[in-house]
Amino acid sequence: MQINKTPVSPFAREFNFEDIRPYYNHEAREAMFQLIEDPIFFKLVNYLWPEMSMNEVREKADKVFSNLDFQLQFMHAAIRTIVAETSAGLTSSGFEHLDKNESYLFIANHRDILLDSAILQILLVENGFSTSEITFGNNLMDNGFITEFGKLNRMFAVQREGTSKELYEISRKLSAYIRHTLVDKQTSVWIAQRNGRTKDGLDVTQTGLLKMLNISGTENFEKNYTQLKIVPLTISYEYEPCDALKAEELYLSSLHSKYQKSQGEDLNSIITGIKQNKGRIHLAVGKPIVNELNLFEDSNTDNERIKKLASLIDKQIYKDYRLWPSNYIASDLVDKSYKYADKYTDKEKELFLNYVAQSLANIGGDKESLTHQFLKIYSNPVSAKSLLL
Repeated sequence: MQINKTPVSPFAREFNFEDIRPYYNHEAREAMFQLIEDPIFFKLVNYLWPEMSMNEVREKADKVFSNLDFQLQFMHAAIRTIVAETSAGLTSSGFEHLDKNESYLFIANHRDILLDSAILQILLVENGFSTSEITFGNNLMDNGFITEFGKLNRMFAVQREGTSKELYEISRKLSAYIRHTLVDKQTSVWIAQRNGRTKDGLDVTQTGLLKMLNISGTENFEKNYTQLKIVPLTISYEYEPCDALKAEELYLSSLHSKYQKSQGEDLNSIITGIKQNKGRIHLAVGKPIVNELNLFEDSNTDNERIKKLASLIDKQIYKDYRLWPSNYIASDLVDKSYKYADKYTDKEKELFLNYVAQSLANIGGDKESLTHQFLKIYSNPVSAKSLLL
């Protein structure tokens, strides 16, 4: 039986991580057998593993003795099936930048609730690495099946609600847990560069995230962030997951002061993201940000250093962001130009225009405004990349 280490680092000793952590390996087997008795799991099997009988499910479950076993026996094939059935292919680059004996903090652009981190996991395994732990908003945890499924899949909860004082304590605890996972557990972590998915196509690292990470550090700026071994991670979809839903949200936000999510909206986004055609997908692993940290010494304050670090992450993400014909077409349509006409064919433009029209067909509102919001999701990466690089 493998028992998880007791926190030994100074930044972890004062916290109890029981309410946010994923399952320990020694808990995985019992959790697996509880999971397959849940009726929801049968529905999941029918969709993710349609060729698998329940006897085969139980045989695979009998091979689960750790979280990684669960991912290898069940999740790897499921994500590969989703990619095969809803994309035109998945490519990757940059894994040569990583050392298999090190743990990293992957700070990623965030376009899809589930697939961004899930795709990283299958590529880590296929490139000879172990999987990472994954941040997951507590708004998506229901204290039922989704929570159990997430904890078995190495997900840990990020609490997002509370008073200012409560949120500060939540940040301290989250920061300590991430550093504890990287340093004590020697396990990599995936976290989004901002709170929630990018809705408008602009991938910007929130300085608040970097400040949160620094709270648990016990050394100076350079040593604190060197310990984290930050790796910018970039995922690029030819067709943005939930693009029509994002365009609708942006449109409604432009009409009202604050967009209010409807009940079940997050779950709907997860399902839509899984089922929707995504065209080609590319995931790029950036170089660990370590040696560059000493370049910030000329800054007077940590706030200035954090802004420079955020800018460095953003530049790496946009450098690695793969622009598709859909991006260039949208950019020319928004600007009413032919600047990028050499990047796509007339046929590709026709297909994209039909895609836009079909995507927005069942969404109510001013179609011209909705179309503009939709196109900006695709055009913004083009303009941002040209400005940052």
